[in-house]
Amino acid sequence: MQTGLRGRDLISLQEWTNDEIDTVFETAARLKLDRALGQPHAYLRDKVLAMLFFFSSTRTRASFEAGIAQLGGHGQFIESRTTQISHGDTPREIGEILGRYNDGIAIRHVDWGVGNGYIRAVAEASRVPVLNMQCDLFHPFQVLADLLTIKERFGSPRGRTITVSWAYAKSYQKPMSVPQDLILLATRLGMNVRLVHPPEFELMPDIVGQAEENARRAGGAFERLDDFDAGMRDSDVIYAKSWGPLRVAKSDEEGAAIGAKYTDWITDERRIDLANEDAIYMHPLPADRNVEVADAVIDGPHSVVYDEAENRLHVQKAVMALTMG
Repeated sequence: MQTGLRGRDLISLQEWTNDEIDTVFETAARLKLDRALGQPHAYLRDKVLAMLFFFSSTRTRASFEAGIAQLGGHGQFIESRTTQISHGDTPREIGEILGRYNDGIAIRHVDWGVGNGYIRAVAEASRVPVLNMQCDLFHPFQVLADLLTIKERFGSPRGRTITVSWAYAKSYQKPMSVPQDLILLATRLGMNVRLVHPPEFELMPDIVGQAEENARRAGGAFERLDDFDAGMRDSDVIYAKSWGPLRVAKSDEEGAAIGAKYTDWITDERRIDLANEDAIYMHPLPADRNVEVADAVIDGPHSVVYDEAENRLHVQKAVMALTMG
């Protein structure tokens, strides 16, 4: 266990070592047990976390606000459109000022080509830890929760096959931060990763390159497929969700038109039956029901989406306790 994480930013898990990530998992498991047993764990008494949102949220806001409260602190909800941030507050000013008022700053900013840079600019000016609640490139707390869920179900993730696949959705052009971060962390932990998508839905080449290198170093595998059914066969984890063709589409309308060519990319009962008998279905939620995934799958015996959502609370508490204490 690593004990020197106080004051650390978490913007990308690629900037944390495997030992540091293992410490998060160990701490999250302990905090999860404490909560189940009703044991108090107010490690952050009187600490305040500024939670700055540029993008709407359900699970992220609820889990961070509940988590800091359970740790004895307070979550300060800040919405960009109802503050002076929308009228000129710069990232440096936000880092300097919120870093003086609070003990940590958490930011969700998923605008393509903007979010990650904004979070890093705030972090550069802040004297307290800055936590990435999701940006255009990464979603570290989601994938920590995902891997904790896989560990709980299978023991070690090493050697297990995970299918990280695009799926059709018509609600909006969703960020690619989840699949990008997922292929990075899963390969680091020795999983056999299948990245499956139509040709227009490529992830960022440097991210894919890092995943390939992670797999080589960890002794796992990384393969790319464009056949939805082939990606499902004999897999242990089906993680199929939509993301926008952000690298090729110049507008939401163009992206929607591209996606509409692949409406058959849905995880239904036939597709889930191609996976291993004990395979699990995962999704960060909200899902486009009966578009991305059939009700029979997301509500069925393979689904672990609610365990996955709960684990957001525990990994976030772990990182807050380790970095803000």
